[in-house]
Amino acid sequence: MPNERHITLPKGFVAAGVKCGIKTSGLEDLSILAAQRRVPAAVLTTRNQVVGAPVTWCRGLLPRGFGRMRAIVVNSGNSNVCTGPGGLRDAREMAERTARVLNAEPETVLVASTGVIGHRLPMAKIRAGIDSAAASLGVGCDAAALRGIMTTDTRRKSAVVKARIGRTEFALAGIAKGVGMIAPSLATMISLITTDLAVAPAGLHSALKAVAGRTFNAVTVDSDTSTSDTVAMFASGAAGNAPLGPGSAGFGKFAAALEDVCGSLARQIVADGEGATKLVEVTVRGARTQADAEIAARSVANSPLFKCAVNGGDPNWGRIAMALGKSAAKVDPARLTVKVGGVTLMAKGLPRKFDLKAVARHLAGKEIRVLCDLGLGEGAYTALTCDLSREYVAINADYRT
Repeated sequence: MPNERHITLPKGFVAAGVKCGIKTSGLEDLSILAAQRRVPAAVLTTRNQVVGAPVTWCRGLLPRGFGRMRAIVVNSGNSNVCTGPGGLRDAREMAERTARVLNAEPETVLVASTGVIGHRLPMAKIRAGIDSAAASLGVGCDAAALRGIMTTDTRRKSAVVKARIGRTEFALAGIAKGVGMIAPSLATMISLITTDLAVAPAGLHSALKAVAGRTFNAVTVDSDTSTSDTVAMFASGAAGNAPLGPGSAGFGKFAAALEDVCGSLARQIVADGEGATKLVEVTVRGARTQADAEIAARSVANSPLFKCAVNGGDPNWGRIAMALGKSAAKVDPARLTVKVGGVTLMAKGLPRKFDLKAVARHLAGKEIRVLCDLGLGEGAYTALTCDLSREYVAINADYRT
């Protein structure tokens, strides 16, 4: 819908998305999100050791992960990864040109790119795209801005929360892209988040980092961490509240709203995983430590055998037990219980008789719940994944290299 509002629903932001010819599909492939002035901003980036030039640029601007920024420019269809010094010059030029059209400074413009690895950006198209996007910036272009960051996504991913802190009404919104090469470390592939609350930069970063650990970092489609993962958040302060920081009144409500938005985006990413037909929630509880719970849950969520069983509707709890046991977490089979859809399949290391039809009905649904109780402590963690289908192989076998 042309007037769809999400990322510019929080006051103080404008956005645009345009077609500049990077994508062979001819769809939007360049977006700008801008604040009306420098505002508190925070960024999280990938832990992959092979990173794109835009990630390097963002880290250079915000070495501690937070500061005051004006805008972010994003292109899709080309990730600007493994492109050498020339690629870094291209990222810098994207920031400089965006700054020029916004009457801002280059060091206040973040850059993100996503798409094919190993190709220089078509800078003539990028320059024209930035000029075109700047000319159409507004609060009615959110849908186009979202399309401009997408690659193989089949669905648009956005989330909005409206709430109140005391007498202050505020909005918090996010958009995201990502369907493959998804096993984030501190981020998802690309996500942009805005709020009109006033939040101190360091507090913005601390909240975003904590929330990402429970939302974006809980996601895996295929166990592959992208070279370009970037989450950028901006706080305009247009709601008019006194700046929030950790420990201040209202900070907890802000963090809860942020978790709602990021949690929704994370689930949307998994549901749209390449070739996915089911969203799978893997909860591990009773782990010796919180870290063990996360390790064990990720091991199940990343298991190709388990993911294939889910795709086929096969209640093969042995694959779940295997994936738990191969992890670095402490697992004692004599204490282990596994449930699917609330039905106990094995307990204390032994198979249980169960209602096969009930489990089959659950596995035929769109959202699958798996619970693993290790019986060793209080640690708990929930990972989000999807099934592994033939379509995933087809998509990635044909992906342009």
